Amino acid sequence: MVVRRSAGILLYRGAGPALEVLLGHMGGPFWARRDAGAWTVPKGEYGADEEPLAAARREFTEELGLPVPGGDPLDLGEVRQSGGKTVAVWALAGDLDPAEVVPGTFRMEWPRGSGRMAEFPELDRVAWFPLAEARERIVTAQRSFLDRLAGRVGAGW
Repeated sequence: MVVRRSAGILLYRGAGPALEVLLGHMGGPFWARRDAGAWTVPKGEYGADEEPLAAARREFTEELGLPVPGGDPLDLGEVRQSGGKTVAVWALAGDLDPAEVVPGTFRMEWPRGSGRMAEFPELDRVAWFPLAEARERIVTAQRSFLDRLAGRVGAGW
């Protein structure tokens, strides 16, 4: 059995009740009309030959088209998503303008069964959210990362 692993960077800014996190809305036709549960930490898969934090940094740049801000990342641990994938995330204080994001893309057959390949953005939108709103939008399993971040930076709910 192949264990699927992803790693990502959860960018945050502000403090206390003003704490915000940067999330990306998953691209492609499956997620196009969804909002709640369709937002994610910018992340991606990595293999056994890559360190998770290095993969998280690489994926941040691939998914957003921007460099990872400097600073010391906070290890927020891992969660297992409903599909079986294990996701590791690091939080990093920083700021960026979502308008500057140039998302990476992926190709898939669409419509399914048509034989035609189409290209879609990995993330079709990127936005800053206060923690409470982020909790409503993020993939269910990834809510744990928001809770852990709040605990680490003193941003009580």
